[in-house]
Amino acid sequence: MVFPAKRVCLVPAMEGVRWAFSCGTWLPSRAEWLLAVRSIQPEEKERIGQFVFARDAKAAMAGRLMIRKLVAEKLNIPWNNIRLQRTAKGKPVLAKDSLNPYPNFNFNISHQGDYAVLAAEPELQVGIDIMKTSFPGRGSIPEFFHIMKRKFTNKEWETIRSFKDEWTQLDMFYRNWALKESFIKAIGVGLGFELQRLEFDISPLNLEIGQVYKETRLFLDGEEEKEWAFEVCLPGGHKSCCCNFQFHILKKLHLKFKKGHFLLSHLSFILEENFFPRAPRRFSFSFH
Repeated sequence: MVFPAKRVCLVPAMEGVRWAFSCGTWLPSRAEWLLAVRSIQPEEKERIGQFVFARDAKAAMAGRLMIRKLVAEKLNIPWNNIRLQRTAKGKPVLAKDSLNPYPNFNFNISHQGDYAVLAAEPELQVGIDIMKTSFPGRGSIPEFFHIMKRKFTNKEWETIRSFKDEWTQLDMFYRNWALKESFIKAIGVGLGFELQRLEFDISPLNLEIGQVYKETRLFLDGEEEKEWAFEVCLPGGHKSCCCNFQFHILKKLHLKFKKGHFLLSHLSFILEENFFPRAPRRFSFSFH
């Protein structure tokens, strides 16, 4: 009796990915920009064309190219076969008919100021947010806080106002905000989620540039959500009175995780550089 040979499917090994792209240093020529435009889908081109400022369009373009680099590099799907779509709540995902070896493959991007950032996991939910600490466009910081009062719990406001100077209070405000954004983006529910249902017990309160912190805890409706993990880091070289970036990435706990790299380069994505010290081989976390 002859049995047909089993078909072997070679699935590329994938671990968590963390990339950041310095959009502020990317000065694409006309030819480079046109090449980038040809590399994305028409609906993505239309979205990018709606940005008023060129820097925002450039950051959005970088984010779309990072997604494609991720899919091509980690899932072995050729660039011309990559198709993205959005969920009902607007979260970018791989099209359902993609040849994806990881059914639960999850990625998320964020961009603001000089950076576009990406986080991806083969099996876990993941969300990422990056915030630039900047003064409100109108009014004072106390007035801004009054407008945003219902976005945070009383305990979170106590933490924010525990600092003496207003700039540090504003910095902590955006740290809380990015934490909540990363969670909302991870679960993919959109802007309708009641933010006061989330309460973050932030630790430590003071951060050092380049250090990774993972002590922050999340409470949802008063109950601690132990299956979620968080991590925060201030990338080096961007902490000043007018420009302070915080990475906020969130993922669900899992058994194994090996630290990824942040990627810093131009459009060719050639240069690699470690933003953070290496983590233990067994480690579960999310950035925020």
